[in-house]
Amino acid sequence: MTRYLLPALLLLLTHATQAKTYQVYYLGGQSNMAGYGNNAELNAPYNAPLPEVRMFNGNPAGDFSKGGGRGMWDSLQPGFGRKFKSSGKENIHSAFFGPEVGFGHRIAELYPDQNIAIIKYALGGSALGYGVGNNWYPDYRRGNGINQYDHALTTLRQAFAERDIDGDGEADTLIPAGIIWMQGESDAYDSEIVANQYLQNLKNIMALLRAALRAPDLPVVVGKITDSHNDPEDGLRMNWGHIVQQAQRVFEQEDVCADLVTVTETFQHLDDGWHYHSADYITLGKAFAESISKLDKGCGTAQ
Repeated sequence: MTRYLLPALLLLLTHATQAKTYQVYYLGGQSNMAGYGNNAELNAPYNAPLPEVRMFNGNPAGDFSKGGGRGMWDSLQPGFGRKFKSSGKENIHSAFFGPEVGFGHRIAELYPDQNIAIIKYALGGSALGYGVGNNWYPDYRRGNGINQYDHALTTLRQAFAERDIDGDGEADTLIPAGIIWMQGESDAYDSEIVANQYLQNLKNIMALLRAALRAPDLPVVVGKITDSHNDPEDGLRMNWGHIVQQAQRVFEQEDVCADLVTVTETFQHLDDGWHYHSADYITLGKAFAESISKLDKGCGTAQ
Protein backbone atom coordinates (compact mmCIF):
# COMPACT_ATOMS: atom_id res chain seq x y z
CA MET A 1 0.00 0.00 0.00
CA THR A 2 2.97 2.38 0.48
CA ARG A 3 3.31 2.59 -3.29
CA TYR A 4 -0.16 4.02 -3.68
CA LEU A 5 -0.15 6.69 -0.99
CA LEU A 6 1.99 9.72 -0.42
CA PRO A 7 2.90 9.79 3.28
CA ALA A 8 2.54 13.19 4.86
CA LEU A 9 1.41 14.65 1.56
CA LEU A 10 -0.36 17.59 3.12
CA LEU A 11 1.76 18.00 6.22
CA LEU A 12 3.23 21.31 5.10
CA LEU A 13 2.79 23.34 8.26
CA THR A 14 2.64 27.08 7.82
CA HIS A 15 2.45 30.28 9.78
CA ALA A 16 -1.09 31.42 9.02
CA THR A 17 -0.33 35.14 8.94
CA GLN A 18 2.71 34.91 6.65
CA ALA A 19 2.66 31.87 4.36
CA LYS A 20 0.59 31.27 1.24
CA THR A 21 -1.94 28.55 0.48
CA TYR A 22 -1.81 27.23 -3.08
CA GLN A 23 -4.52 25.42 -5.01
CA VAL A 24 -2.68 22.62 -6.80
CA TYR A 25 -3.64 21.04 -10.12
CA TYR A 26 -2.02 17.86 -11.41
CA LEU A 27 -1.60 17.56 -15.20
CA GLY A 28 -0.79 14.11 -16.56
CA GLY A 29 -0.83 11.96 -19.68
CA GLN A 30 1.15 11.44 -22.85
CA SER A 31 2.51 13.60 -25.67
CA ASN A 32 -0.40 16.02 -26.10
CA MET A 33 -0.07 16.78 -22.40
CA ALA A 34 3.70 17.02 -22.67
CA GLY A 35 3.11 19.46 -25.52
CA TYR A 36 4.30 20.08 -29.07
CA GLY A 37 3.50 23.80 -29.08
CA ASN A 38 6.31 25.98 -30.44
CA ASN A 39 7.46 28.68 -28.01
CA ALA A 40 8.41 30.95 -30.91
CA GLU A 41 4.77 31.06 -32.03
CA LEU A 42 3.46 32.43 -28.72
CA ASN A 43 2.30 36.00 -28.29
CA ALA A 44 1.88 38.04 -25.11
CA PRO A 45 1.00 37.27 -22.40
CA TYR A 46 1.76 33.58 -23.00
CA ASN A 47 5.34 34.07 -24.19
CA ALA A 48 6.64 35.32 -20.83
CA PRO A 49 6.96 33.78 -17.35
CA LEU A 50 4.02 34.13 -14.97
CA PRO A 51 5.80 34.03 -11.59
CA GLU A 52 2.62 34.12 -9.51
CA VAL A 53 1.65 30.69 -10.92
CA ARG A 54 4.10 28.09 -9.69
CA MET A 55 5.07 25.09 -11.83
CA PHE A 56 6.67 21.74 -11.03
CA ASN A 57 7.34 19.48 -14.03
CA GLY A 58 8.61 16.02 -13.16
CA ASN A 59 11.50 14.85 -15.33
CA PRO A 60 10.05 12.60 -18.06
CA ALA A 61 11.65 9.16 -18.20
CA GLY A 62 10.91 5.77 -19.68
CA ASP A 63 9.96 2.63 -17.78
CA PHE A 64 12.83 1.07 -15.77
CA SER A 65 14.65 4.43 -15.78
CA LYS A 66 16.04 6.27 -12.80
CA GLY A 67 15.49 10.00 -12.44
CA GLY A 68 11.88 10.02 -13.55
CA GLY A 69 9.78 12.60 -11.69
CA ARG A 70 12.61 14.64 -10.22
CA GLY A 71 12.19 18.38 -10.55
CA MET A 72 12.06 21.76 -8.88
CA TRP A 73 9.49 24.52 -8.51
CA ASP A 74 9.65 27.29 -11.08
CA SER A 75 7.54 30.04 -12.61
CA LEU A 76 4.96 28.98 -15.18
CA GLN A 77 6.45 29.76 -18.59
CA PRO A 78 6.96 28.30 -22.05
CA GLY A 79 9.48 25.47 -22.15
CA PHE A 80 7.74 22.76 -20.14
CA GLY A 81 6.80 20.87 -23.31
CA ARG A 82 8.52 18.01 -25.13
CA LYS A 83 12.28 17.78 -24.57
CA PHE A 84 11.98 19.45 -21.15
CA LYS A 85 14.34 17.91 -18.59
CA SER A 86 15.11 18.42 -14.92
CA SER A 87 17.96 17.25 -12.76
CA GLY A 88 16.08 18.17 -9.61
CA LYS A 89 18.48 21.05 -9.12
CA GLU A 90 18.04 22.70 -12.49
CA ASN A 91 15.16 22.88 -14.96
CA ILE A 92 16.26 22.69 -18.58
CA HIS A 93 13.49 24.38 -20.53
CA SER A 94 12.83 23.35 -24.10
CA ALA A 95 11.55 25.15 -27.19
CA PHE A 96 8.08 23.66 -26.67
CA PHE A 97 5.06 24.02 -24.42
CA GLY A 98 1.87 22.14 -23.59
CA PRO A 99 -1.61 22.87 -22.21
CA GLU A 100 -0.16 24.13 -18.92
CA VAL A 101 0.44 27.61 -20.38
CA GLY A 102 -3.16 28.30 -21.38
CA PHE A 103 -4.39 26.47 -18.29
CA GLY A 104 -2.27 28.45 -15.86
CA HIS A 105 -3.19 31.84 -17.32
CA ARG A 106 -6.89 31.03 -17.48
CA ILE A 107 -7.21 29.40 -14.05
CA ALA A 108 -5.46 32.43 -12.54
CA GLU A 109 -8.05 34.66 -14.23
CA LEU A 110 -10.91 32.51 -12.95
CA TYR A 111 -9.55 32.55 -9.38
CA PRO A 112 -7.91 35.97 -8.95
CA ASP A 113 -7.99 35.72 -5.16
CA GLN A 114 -6.26 32.33 -5.01
CA ASN A 115 -2.65 31.24 -5.40
CA ILE A 116 -2.22 28.66 -8.15
CA ALA A 117 0.33 25.86 -8.53
CA ILE A 118 0.64 23.23 -11.26
CA ILE A 119 2.31 19.84 -11.02
CA LYS A 120 2.86 18.03 -14.30
CA TYR A 121 4.19 14.64 -15.33
CA ALA A 122 3.61 13.35 -18.85
CA LEU A 123 5.50 11.17 -21.30
CA GLY A 124 4.89 10.85 -25.01
CA GLY A 125 3.64 7.48 -26.19
CA SER A 126 2.71 6.23 -22.72
CA ALA A 127 -0.35 4.03 -22.30
CA LEU A 128 -2.59 2.84 -19.47
CA GLY A 129 -2.59 -0.71 -20.83
CA TYR A 130 -0.06 -3.20 -19.51
CA GLY A 131 2.76 -4.11 -21.87
CA VAL A 132 2.34 -1.18 -24.30
CA GLY A 133 5.85 0.22 -24.08
CA ASN A 134 5.99 2.95 -21.44
CA ASN A 135 2.81 2.55 -19.40
CA TRP A 136 0.95 3.64 -16.27
CA TYR A 137 -0.23 0.18 -15.17
CA PRO A 138 -0.11 0.34 -11.33
CA ASP A 139 0.89 -3.30 -10.77
CA TYR A 140 3.77 -3.21 -13.24
CA ARG A 141 6.30 -5.99 -12.65
CA ARG A 142 8.66 -5.91 -15.60
CA GLY A 143 12.32 -5.09 -15.12
CA ASN A 144 12.73 -3.25 -11.82
CA GLY A 145 9.00 -2.56 -11.67
CA ILE A 146 9.39 1.17 -12.26
CA ASN A 147 7.02 2.70 -14.80
CA GLN A 148 5.09 5.90 -15.50
CA TYR A 149 2.86 5.54 -12.46
CA ASP A 150 5.94 5.40 -10.26
CA HIS A 151 7.45 8.44 -11.97
CA ALA A 152 4.18 10.33 -11.42
CA LEU A 153 4.20 9.44 -7.73
CA THR A 154 7.82 10.58 -7.48
CA THR A 155 6.80 13.87 -9.10
CA LEU A 156 4.04 14.37 -6.54
CA ARG A 157 6.26 13.41 -3.59
CA GLN A 158 9.03 15.79 -4.59
CA ALA A 159 6.65 18.62 -5.41
CA PHE A 160 4.82 18.37 -2.08
CA ALA A 161 8.04 17.86 -0.13
CA GLU A 162 9.23 21.39 -0.95
CA ARG A 163 8.06 23.60 1.89
CA ASP A 164 8.65 26.95 0.17
CA ILE A 165 7.56 26.70 -3.46
CA ASP A 166 7.75 30.42 -4.23
CA GLY A 167 11.10 31.16 -2.59
CA ASP A 168 9.86 33.88 -0.24
CA GLY A 169 11.34 32.24 2.85
CA GLU A 170 7.99 31.10 4.26
CA ALA A 171 6.55 27.59 4.19
CA ASP A 172 3.53 27.17 1.92
CA THR A 173 0.42 24.99 2.12
CA LEU A 174 -0.51 22.98 -0.97
CA ILE A 175 -4.15 21.93 -1.40
CA PRO A 176 -5.01 19.51 -4.23
CA ALA A 177 -7.71 21.08 -6.41
CA GLY A 178 -7.99 18.91 -9.53
CA ILE A 179 -6.57 16.43 -12.02
CA ILE A 180 -6.27 17.14 -15.75
CA TRP A 181 -5.70 14.10 -17.98
CA MET A 182 -4.80 14.12 -21.71
CA GLN A 183 -4.00 10.58 -22.81
CA GLY A 184 -5.34 7.52 -24.63
CA GLU A 185 -3.89 7.61 -28.13
CA SER A 186 -1.44 4.80 -27.42
CA ASP A 187 -4.17 2.56 -26.00
CA ALA A 188 -6.32 3.25 -29.07
CA TYR A 189 -3.41 2.45 -31.41
CA ASP A 190 -1.88 -0.69 -29.92
CA SER A 191 -4.65 -3.32 -30.01
CA GLU A 192 -8.37 -3.87 -29.61
CA ILE A 193 -7.72 -5.76 -26.37
CA VAL A 194 -5.89 -2.81 -24.81
CA ALA A 195 -8.53 -0.38 -26.07
CA ASN A 196 -11.31 -2.45 -24.49
CA GLN A 197 -9.47 -2.31 -21.16
CA TYR A 198 -9.20 1.48 -21.24
CA LEU A 199 -12.31 2.33 -19.23
CA GLN A 200 -11.32 0.17 -16.29
CA ASN A 201 -7.71 1.30 -16.51
CA LEU A 202 -8.80 4.95 -16.55
CA LYS A 203 -11.01 4.41 -13.51
CA ASN A 204 -8.13 2.69 -11.72
CA ILE A 205 -5.49 5.33 -12.39
CA MET A 206 -7.81 8.20 -11.46
CA ALA A 207 -8.78 6.45 -8.22
CA LEU A 208 -5.12 5.95 -7.38
CA LEU A 209 -4.15 9.53 -8.18
CA ARG A 210 -7.05 10.79 -6.08
CA ALA A 211 -5.92 8.52 -3.26
CA ALA A 212 -2.34 9.73 -3.59
CA LEU A 213 -3.61 13.29 -3.30
CA ARG A 214 -5.88 12.25 -0.40
CA ALA A 215 -8.98 13.64 -2.08
CA PRO A 216 -11.42 10.91 -3.22
CA ASP A 217 -13.82 13.45 -4.75
CA LEU A 218 -11.13 15.49 -6.48
CA PRO A 219 -12.43 16.89 -9.79
CA VAL A 220 -11.04 15.16 -12.88
CA VAL A 221 -11.08 16.61 -16.39
CA VAL A 222 -10.26 14.34 -19.33
CA GLY A 223 -9.33 15.58 -22.79
CA LYS A 224 -10.96 13.71 -25.67
CA ILE A 225 -8.52 12.02 -28.03
CA THR A 226 -9.07 12.65 -31.74
CA ASP A 227 -7.84 11.03 -34.93
CA SER A 228 -6.09 12.98 -37.67
CA HIS A 229 -7.50 10.62 -40.34
CA ASN A 230 -4.29 10.83 -42.33
CA ASP A 231 -3.14 7.21 -42.26
CA PRO A 232 -2.12 6.26 -45.82
CA GLU A 233 -3.81 2.84 -45.63
CA ASP A 234 -7.28 3.29 -44.14
CA GLY A 235 -7.27 6.90 -42.96
CA LEU A 236 -7.28 6.01 -39.27
CA ARG A 237 -4.23 6.61 -37.12
CA MET A 238 -5.99 4.82 -34.23
CA ASN A 239 -7.95 1.79 -35.38
CA TRP A 240 -9.62 1.48 -31.98
CA GLY A 241 -9.96 5.18 -31.24
CA HIS A 242 -13.74 4.93 -31.10
CA ILE A 243 -13.46 2.43 -28.23
CA VAL A 244 -11.25 4.73 -26.15
CA GLN A 245 -13.42 7.74 -26.97
CA GLN A 246 -16.48 5.86 -25.75
CA ALA A 247 -14.61 4.86 -22.59
CA GLN A 248 -13.81 8.51 -21.94
CA ARG A 249 -17.48 9.44 -22.34
CA VAL A 250 -18.61 6.66 -20.00
CA PHE A 251 -16.04 7.68 -17.40
CA GLU A 252 -17.36 11.24 -17.46
CA GLN A 253 -20.99 10.08 -17.32
CA GLU A 254 -20.45 7.72 -14.37
CA ASP A 255 -18.29 10.02 -12.25
CA VAL A 256 -20.08 13.07 -10.84
CA CYS A 257 -16.72 14.74 -10.27
CA ALA A 258 -15.48 14.28 -13.85
CA ASP A 259 -15.86 16.16 -17.12
CA LEU A 260 -14.84 15.51 -20.73
CA VAL A 261 -13.34 18.37 -22.74
CA THR A 262 -14.20 17.95 -26.42
CA VAL A 263 -12.67 21.10 -27.91
CA THR A 264 -10.05 18.79 -29.46
CA GLU A 265 -12.67 17.87 -32.07
CA THR A 266 -12.01 21.24 -33.73
CA PHE A 267 -8.22 20.86 -33.87
CA GLN A 268 -6.12 20.13 -36.95
CA HIS A 269 -3.11 17.87 -36.40
CA LEU A 270 0.49 18.48 -37.34
CA ASP A 271 1.87 16.55 -40.30
CA ASP A 272 2.98 13.80 -37.89
CA GLY A 273 -0.69 12.90 -37.51
CA TRP A 274 -0.71 12.92 -33.71
CA HIS A 275 -0.05 16.34 -32.24
CA TYR A 276 -1.73 19.74 -32.22
CA HIS A 277 -0.71 23.19 -33.39
CA SER A 278 0.61 25.81 -30.97
CA ALA A 279 -2.63 27.81 -30.78
CA ASP A 280 -4.56 24.62 -30.05
CA TYR A 281 -2.53 23.94 -26.90
CA ILE A 282 -3.51 27.36 -25.57
CA THR A 283 -7.15 26.68 -26.43
CA LEU A 284 -6.99 23.25 -24.80
CA GLY A 285 -5.43 24.59 -21.62
CA LYS A 286 -8.10 27.26 -21.32
CA ALA A 287 -10.84 24.67 -21.85
CA PHE A 288 -9.34 22.52 -19.12
CA ALA A 289 -9.35 25.49 -16.73
CA GLU A 290 -12.95 26.39 -17.46
CA SER A 291 -14.06 22.77 -17.07
CA ILE A 292 -12.31 22.25 -13.74
CA SER A 293 -13.76 25.53 -12.51
CA LYS A 294 -17.30 24.31 -13.25
CA LEU A 295 -16.60 21.02 -11.48
CA ASP A 296 -15.20 22.87 -8.51
CA LYS A 297 -18.53 24.64 -8.07
CA GLY A 298 -20.74 21.56 -8.43
CA CYS A 299 -18.67 18.46 -7.73
CA GLY A 300 -20.15 16.13 -5.15
CA THR A 301 -23.59 17.73 -5.16
CA ALA A 302 -25.14 15.11 -7.45
CA GLN A 303 -25.81 11.55 -6.35
